[in-house]
Amino acid sequence: MDHGLNIKMYAFTLDCPNPQELAEFYAALLKWEIVFSDEEYACIGAPGAQQGSYPGITFQQNPGYQPPVWPDVPDAQQQMAHLDFAVDDVEKAVKYAIRCGAKIAGEQFSDGWTVMLDPVGHPFCLCQMKSVIESEHFALR
Repeated sequence: MDHGLNIKMYAFTLDCPNPQELAEFYAALLKWEIVFSDEEYACIGAPGAQQGSYPGITFQQNPGYQPPVWPDVPDAQQQMAHLDFAVDDVEKAVKYAIRCGAKIAGEQFSDGWTVMLDPVGHPFCLCQMKSVIESEHFALR
């Protein structure tokens, strides 16, 4: 084990056809800021945080992007990952996400969270976690 090595999570990256547009959606949803953007990449981060001080979400242009099918369907593009967001009120969070441009996924599997689809089809979950949000240990507010 190399004790001189430091590894920190920098970002979670989503493929998409237009990085700026998807960055704008997630920046609005999370009330974060677009840290940088060009034709191929965009990155959002917590407001007031220097780039890299908290993990961000980056968006990478993929001209051949195909949205995942959720839930899984044989022989269709599968999701490889999804984002979970802690919320203190799922119903209000769902309404807000829709105003930002999200859609409610056609199938739901729990009363504790709602699966949403971003403007290009990536699934994400709005999870009822009021205690997590109110915790003094929850870093991103």
